[in-house]
Parts: sequence; C-alpha cells; structure tokens
Amino acid sequence: MTKKLWFQVGVAILLALVIIRMIVEVQAIFNPFFVILRTIFIPLLLGGVLFYLARPLVKWIEKKGMPRWGSISLVLLLLLALLSGFSSLVGPMLTKQINDLVDNGPELVEDIENMTDYLLQQRDRLPDSMQQSIQDAIGRANEFAVSGGTILITFFQGLFQGIFMLVLVPFFLIYLLKDHEKFAPFVAKFFKGDKKTWIRKTLADIDETLRTYIQGQLLVSFLVGIMLLIGYLIIGLRYSLLLALFGMLTNVIPFLGPYLAVIPAMIIAFTQEPIMALWVAIIMLVAQQIESNLITPNVMGKSLDIHPLTVITIILSAGSLAGLWGIILAIPVYAVIKTILSNIYAHRGEIKDTANKDV
Repeated sequence: MTKKLWFQVGVAILLALVIIRMIVEVQAIFNPFFVILRTIFIPLLLGGVLFYLARPLVKWIEKKGMPRWGSISLVLLLLLALLSGFSSLVGPMLTKQINDLVDNGPELVEDIENMTDYLLQQRDRLPDSMQQSIQDAIGRANEFAVSGGTILITFFQGLFQGIFMLVLVPFFLIYLLKDHEKFAPFVAKFFKGDKKTWIRKTLADIDETLRTYIQGQLLVSFLVGIMLLIGYLIIGLRYSLLLALFGMLTNVIPFLGPYLAVIPAMIIAFTQEPIMALWVAIIMLVAQQIESNLITPNVMGKSLDIHPLTVITIILSAGSLAGLWGIILAIPVYAVIKTILSNIYAHRGEIKDTANKDV
C-alpha cells in the first residue's frame, strides 16, 4: 500500500499540514523570517515579472555576440528609456485626470447619492415581490462594494509599498538575468540518476509555465487596456485614460478583474450621462469577448488550459485565505502545482513501463 500514489500523496499532504501547524504554533520564532519575506516579496515579485519580460531580449542580444553583462546593461537602459518615454507622454495627462477627479470628487459623490435616492423612490411603486428582489440586490451590491473597496484599498497600499521599495527591483532583476541558469543545476546536484533528470525537466517545465503565464497575461492586459481606452475615447467618457489604465491593471486578476474595472467606469458614465453607462457596459463586454475568444487563445494557447469553474473556485478560495495577493497569485501557483503533479504522474508511468519491460 505504501507504494500507491494516493497513499504517498495523502502522506505528503498530512506532513505539509503538520508542518504548517507547527509553524503557526511557534510563530514567534519565525517572525524575523516573515519580516524579511514581507520586505522582499514585492521587489522580488516585480523583479521576477521583469525577468520574464527581459530574458528573451537578453538572449537575442547575446546571440548577436554581446557578452551577458553588456546585454543586461543594454536591456536595463532600454527599460529605463521606455519608462521615461511613457512618463513623459502619459504622465501629464494622467496627472491632470487624477487632479480633476479629486477636484470633482464631492460633486461626483452627490450625484451618486441623488441617483441612489431616485432609484429607491421608484422602488416603492413596484410590487412587493419585486421590491424584495431589489432590496436583496442592493444588499448584495453593498456587500460587493465593501469587499471591492477593501480590495482596492489593499491594492493601492501594496502599490505604494512597491513603489517605495522599487530601489530593490533592479538588483533582483540583474541577478536573475545573470545567474538564472545556475538555479536548476544547483538543485539537481543533490540528486542522482533518473531523479536528477526528472528534477531538471520539472524545473524547466515550471519555468516555461511561468514564462507563458506572465508574458501572456501582461500582453493580454495591455491589449485590453488599449481596447478600453479606444472605446472610452469614442464615447467621450471622462477620465478615459485613468479608467483604461485601471482596467488594464485589474485585468491581471483572472475572472474578477473585468468586474472590478467596469464598476468605477459605469459610475462615472452614469453621473456624466445615464445612457453612457450602457455604452461602457457594451465596450467592456466587447473587449472581454475579443480577449477571451481571440487574444488569449492565440497568446497563451492551451499551455494553461484551466476550466473556468476551477479558476473561480481557486480565486475565491485564495481570496478568502490571502486577500488580494492570493487572488493575483492563485492561478500561477495552481499552474505550477499542476505542472509538478503532471511530471510526477508521467515519471511514475515511465517507471512502471520500465518495470513491465524488465519482467
């Protein structure tokens, strides 16, 4: 029985739970480690994202004959130039829209209150059953608004912390680009024979999974942001650049991202002109249909083929356990775990085939 896969997986899960429980019980001992982890988490995460974006360009430059340090320096200068160009072109317009939104904030809040009062007054003219349905819908909307507001506040808190610690990002990026090829051999040297080969293959598959997800998700989010910006400009929506940028950022959150993006856009559209809220909903629907049916299949292919129900379950569970960061990291973590389990299953199949041939 000890050789059965289900038994080994069960034992591994139990051991993991016991270890987690022990860490929780003696949490004070690990506090310094947690402080260090919280400090480097955001810079390391941003450095890892930039690493997967910059690595193809570094490899391409190296093939042209430039040494590793030269290619890394050139890529860093290119990233800095792109960031400076983006800031000079978009920064003033974005700053103006943010200032306008802050200045018009009281008026916007008053418009929202008047709109809510009007809807509540019209509710009294409806049958009791419909009034109860509307009341339930308002209650669910309030709960969603509160949770959404919490998510947004946490998001911007994390964003400001990340900006504060941006000085660490270039260091992580440089050393990842310089020494990333040493990681797999370092881990594999502790194993021998078939296990060593399996470890190196699994690490390569994990690397490919993360590369596909990060590069694909960022490209998809960028294209969605462009589509939203074009749509908002066509209908004349106020704060179009700010709202499109917000939609691009929230699109990195699977499933929940579009809903978070459309809420502020529809509120501003409704206060500007009620019919415009319908156009905003149509723009978001069209952008999501293009993204899900055309862009994502061609960008990511089937390498991260995960059922939508699985995505929803994972995101909701991760959000309850770890908040916003759990929602953002749930799918790539799941994809990595899925890759590891697939390699374990394939490796066990190879072992069984070899044993049957020997017999």
